[in-house]
Amino acid sequence: MVKICCIGAGYVGGPTMAVIALKCPAIEVVVVDISVARIAAWNSDQLPIYEPGLDDVVKQCRGRNLFFSTDIEKHVREADIIFVSVNTPTKTRGLGAGKAADLTYWESAARMIADVSKSDKIVVEKSTVPVKTAEAIEKILTHNSKGIRYQILSNPEFLAEGTAIQDLFNPDRVLIGGRETPEGRKAVQALKQVYANWVPEDRILTTNLWSAELSKLAANAFLAQRISSVNAISALCEATGANVAEVGYAVGKDSRIGPKFLNASVGFGGSCFQKDILNLVYICQCNGLPEVANYWKQVIKINDYQKSRFVNRVVASMFNTVAGKKIAVLGFAFKKDTGDTRETPAIDVCKGLLGDKAKISIYDPQVTEDQIQRDLAMNKFDWDHPVHLQPMSPTAVKAVSVTWDAYEATKGAHAVCILTEWDEFRKLDYAKIYESMQKPAFIFDGRNVVDPEELREMGFIVYSIGKPLDPWLKDMPAVA
Repeated sequence: MVKICCIGAGYVGGPTMAVIALKCPAIEVVVVDISVARIAAWNSDQLPIYEPGLDDVVKQCRGRNLFFSTDIEKHVREADIIFVSVNTPTKTRGLGAGKAADLTYWESAARMIADVSKSDKIVVEKSTVPVKTAEAIEKILTHNSKGIRYQILSNPEFLAEGTAIQDLFNPDRVLIGGRETPEGRKAVQALKQVYANWVPEDRILTTNLWSAELSKLAANAFLAQRISSVNAISALCEATGANVAEVGYAVGKDSRIGPKFLNASVGFGGSCFQKDILNLVYICQCNGLPEVANYWKQVIKINDYQKSRFVNRVVASMFNTVAGKKIAVLGFAFKKDTGDTRETPAIDVCKGLLGDKAKISIYDPQVTEDQIQRDLAMNKFDWDHPVHLQPMSPTAVKAVSVTWDAYEATKGAHAVCILTEWDEFRKLDYAKIYESMQKPAFIFDGRNVVDPEELREMGFIVYSIGKPLDPWLKDMPAVA
């Protein structure tokens, strides 16, 4: 029986291993993590992450051929294939601070594998890592090998949160990169056989190590670039009276471009886009390619610009001050159908409003108050370290309250900011919300989920990103 062990029980390790266990009943899959609380949650009825369809998959396999454990060394020792999906945060100090990936967790995982292994292993990079990480890991393993042979593969994940289980069941492609040696090819073949249990042969791509590592960074950079492109156009639409939804639709009708990722918004979030682009920028700089580095850096600059533009628009519209005013924030996750708040634009928007002394009331159907308070008190990039290494639970931000009901959040508010496109926000009773708000009542729609005309008829002053401006907003220009 092939044994697989995955180090890291997060958004990547958990769902990926659960699906491998479901699709490969003959393989024993163990997910290990140093966090006792996280493993306990994976073994309970309340899984540590929210992902549609994940519960069913885990319940079908758990205890049969899918196990969650904190006994890392035992399971690493017994495994034939070891997946590593640990955090690779952006460095906050030292060489490459603010750009380079911090491989501390990766390196300690590799050293631990070398320490405990008694038989040959295939070690698979699952975390998003900078190009050439495999080479570094290989060196650590071979210098500590005690005669044991290791093959390093890169098998980047291409999951989108909210649809991760579907993405795993029916992937566009599975990418496996390995050394171009006889042993390397054999290792690639072994991993390919695991996926071949449910993925058609023509969707399993094999490349060299560096191509696989770089393909992941490049794919995320291309996706983020599309969002920044449409967001840049949204600013021009507001200035000229064009409608970004119409422009995006027209552009996306070109089959060479296609319709996906062309919705203007308050900005992109998530654990990968910004991190991967910063990483790409750093790698370009290290390889003496400043022009390429600056090109990709611009994608992040437009994203930051979009968030600050949104905050400026809110403040400028409300007589240039939000001090002491209650502002309702609907949605805190970085996108719908996930409870994930990593790098969510809501953090920067809320911090911007708090900087202007606003009082904020937040409602998100999947994000806990504890998480929101942590996010607002944390420094940039802190979120990407294991919880026990994050700063201790911060003093709560006094000007922020978290409710479990959209109507409660909006009661008595001067303005509503919609920052996540949860489906339920399309169906709210906005007439009821209008009644309970201070007047003039503002709606700032950062995700274009509401119909601005309909709301204006109710009496709202509405700002929708990239849509023609309300006369009110034209009189109160937001100067960045």
